[in-house]
Amino acid sequence: MKAKWIAAGAGVLIVAGITPWGVGYVTEQQWGQMTHELNQSQSFVQLRTDDYQRGFFGARVTGTVTMMNPENGESYPVEYQASVTHGITGSYMDFEPVSGWAPEDADWFHEQPRLTLESRLWGTAVLELEAPAIAINNSTSGESLRTSGGIVRVEVSDAGEQVKALAVWPQLRFTAPEMTLRADDFRLEQNMAHLQGDVWTGLMEASLATVALTAPGMPPVTIEGLQMRSSTEAKASGQRLDSRLSAAAEKLRYEDEGYGPHKLVFALENLDVASWGRLTTSMAELQALALTQDQGGREAFEQQIAAMEQVSRAARDLAAAGFTAGFPELVLNTPEGKVTGSAGISHPELTDDQKAEMLMVMQRLTGKMDLSLPARLVEKYPMVRMQLAPLIKQGLLVPEGDRLVLAARLSDMMVDVNGQEVPVPPLF
Repeated sequence: MKAKWIAAGAGVLIVAGITPWGVGYVTEQQWGQMTHELNQSQSFVQLRTDDYQRGFFGARVTGTVTMMNPENGESYPVEYQASVTHGITGSYMDFEPVSGWAPEDADWFHEQPRLTLESRLWGTAVLELEAPAIAINNSTSGESLRTSGGIVRVEVSDAGEQVKALAVWPQLRFTAPEMTLRADDFRLEQNMAHLQGDVWTGLMEASLATVALTAPGMPPVTIEGLQMRSSTEAKASGQRLDSRLSAAAEKLRYEDEGYGPHKLVFALENLDVASWGRLTTSMAELQALALTQDQGGREAFEQQIAAMEQVSRAARDLAAAGFTAGFPELVLNTPEGKVTGSAGISHPELTDDQKAEMLMVMQRLTGKMDLSLPARLVEKYPMVRMQLAPLIKQGLLVPEGDRLVLAARLSDMMVDVNGQEVPVPPLF
């Protein structure tokens, strides 16, 4: 009996000793796959592994993260290093920039940030950033940034098919000579599920308790109870998609007065999933091409023309499948009264014969837009009056009692605005 127990204990020790090696091997493969998928899915953050030295109980990784500014195409490389610990069911990676989290001699953090990745053999991974309080001062520009500690957590499961994200940041304050911006109690939660291609479904909720802006010579402006919510749902056995985004604020404070609530809703309904996926992918490729290619080269020009044709073809396919898009709700409460509005366009689903004869998306688009605002709002504020004066002069905004209204209808490439017909140019 004693020999059996000794043999069993030896077996456990052997398995426990061998397991970290197997876990390390799987972790290296998962890291390579994740890097490849990240780089393929977008062009704005590129992750490169320069060296992966795997040992028995751990590993050392070095590489470069390159971030691209989408506005001008400039790239910013950051070298990183990571220590990896292999366990029995997964691995733990601890990352840090090679040059440190702050420039040399800069005292930005009371404690060092921590960026970790915990992975499991069955395809679950948790990326977590723990940031301490931050204090950054620029003596040259007079700008400063102060933030409380915060946390960002992303959990990926089901081999990348499910993603949960959480971000919590209690306070941020940015100060410059021309303004001061303060944000309090930021929170974001998001759950996503992969549908197909680049299309995901899920729910996102974000909130800010207050956002305050002050500037010399101007009254402070504060937004209270800011909330954003987006939802994307699949229907028709995953072939169609509805998406809705709403932004709301409980109150806007200006000159010691509070006005609210305010709300804006954007909705996409009955989108064909395959066409929508091709459209978003082709648009991303066109944007990446514009940032990375030499604009003067013939080859780059031909690539951009081909990418634009892909976008146009995907847009026609999306329209031919039928869709509705627009702003079903706009509500702004001002001291002079309420501003309300809605707008939307739609395209009918076409038969195969109708699609073959389709020359442009504009042909069958229908839509409507309604806007109503207090006339006093235009009379009191010169900036608003300057923006709306051309519409009033052309009869697109007309008086109705103590309000200005706009009623527009789109059909047969013609917009009827308050009884005036305006032809629509064939844009796409």
